[in-house]
Amino acid sequence: MSVPPYTLRVAEDPADREACFAVRKEVFVVEQGVAEDLEYDAYDAGAVHVLAVREDGVPLGTGRLLHGAAALAKTGADASVGSLGRLAVSRAARGLGVGVALVRAIEDAARARGLTAIDLHAQTHALGFYERLGYVLYGPEFPDAGIPHRAMRRAL
Repeated sequence: MSVPPYTLRVAEDPADREACFAVRKEVFVVEQGVAEDLEYDAYDAGAVHVLAVREDGVPLGTGRLLHGAAALAKTGADASVGSLGRLAVSRAARGLGVGVALVRAIEDAARARGLTAIDLHAQTHALGFYERLGYVLYGPEFPDAGIPHRAMRRAL
């Protein structure tokens, strides 16, 4: 199957932010059963959101980067480390490289902000995906929104 043309961009306008939230709702709320009040949080306002969009405007995936004070609670209080989160790819776009492209774009955004590493909390079923991208496990398994997770980090 060929990969449909898509672009990645930082979601800066309200329509792009809404597209990011729509993909997250599809994946986390509808597919995985995460409560909406847990999915959307105070971090969304200051996060860098990255959006993958098909050439016809259909959103395919999203992810966010927390940095600075917003990331401290998730990174062991290390201001040089960002936090990648809310990575979601629509069911129709899975297996097309969108997730990898989103992670790399978020890493680029972190480098542009002077960060030296990225932490993330991966659902355990996705550990292999992140390991293939150079992320290393640390710490014990823990529940987040009722789903098992593990902490991971990658130096940039």
